Amino acid sequence: MTDSVMGSVMGSVMEIAAAVCLVLGAVLALSAGAGLVRFRTTLDRMHAGTKPQVLGVLLVLAAMWLHRPTWWNAGPLLIVGASQVITVSVAAYMVGRAAYSRQSSRDETEMPPSEED
Repeated sequence: MTDSVMGSVMGSVMEIAAAVCLVLGAVLALSAGAGLVRFRTTLDRMHAGTKPQVLGVLLVLAAMWLHRPTWWNAGPLLIVGASQVITVSVAAYMVGRAAYSRQSSRDETEMPPSEED
């Protein structure tokens, strides 16, 4: 294969990988939001709001880098990814600690009743 054909193939493979990462990241972020609404206890909500959300953001950042794979783009994306991992884990720790000190992981908040009742 010539260099131009090989470059074209690699470019399309990178674009497909970027699209897959972007879609998977969006689905994980959506599932995190659905988990926050669906689960009842603080600890369940904390888990749903941290694990898939962080992975979703990291996949979106990977998609951004795959779309424009340069060192100029990699630096800010790495900083954003690292700060996301650090801040979400610290926030989850603080929420878990507050729930533990309250002696209850059960929330008094309920979903509004449906119109059908």
